Amino acid sequence: MLDLTPVLILGVIFGSVVMLVYLNIRKKERMSLIEKGADASIFAQKPESSPSLKWGIFLTGLAIGLLFGNLLEAYTTMRHEVAYFSMIFLFGGLGLIIYYFIEKKRKPE
Repeated sequence: MLDLTPVLILGVIFGSVVMLVYLNIRKKERMSLIEKGADASIFAQKPESSPSLKWGIFLTGLAIGLLFGNLLEAYTTMRHEVAYFSMIFLFGGLGLIIYYFIEKKRKPE
């Protein structure tokens, strides 16, 4: 089996550097807006209307993905890693897309 430790370490280092640069730029933007006297309400984020609905649909999609991954592994010659991961990502993503359309229908802007 491949040793993924160096890849993960490089990913964490690269991600940390990118995040620090992003946070520094965001801080400078906010400070300049505050210095100019802009309203602080632009920094307030609107809360999600229904996070439990989002997580419920997403986790249901993951469970359906596990089920279909098991079916793919059992009834095809597909390797089990490919079967499980592809179905988990497919149905998890479909769950988030379904949530997006439900929210879009609930509150049109």
